[in-house]
Amino acid sequence: MPTATQITLTPLDNNGVRCQALFASTLQPSDAPTPGMVATAISRAIQQFGTGGCAGQMAQEFGDHPDAAATRMRWARRLIALGPAARWQEAA
Repeated sequence: MPTATQITLTPLDNNGVRCQALFASTLQPSDAPTPGMVATAISRAIQQFGTGGCAGQMAQEFGDHPDAAATRMRWARRLIALGPAARWQEAA
């Protein structure tokens, strides 16, 4: 008798949401973003797509262009890791 497969969902922390939003934003590494630019890009992406939409944009890019998407996510994670969550909140 087959057993049912269970999927466990792990909620994202705030930094995870910020990474997805920054990934989905139009901000580019070549823009030499400041903390204020990053905060604005995150805010605009969440307003435009919602948090689920940012995740969807990211998933689409990983499906279409996995190498480029991995590079972009590493960039986003590095930027988010530069400062505490409060710093990004204040800059928005």
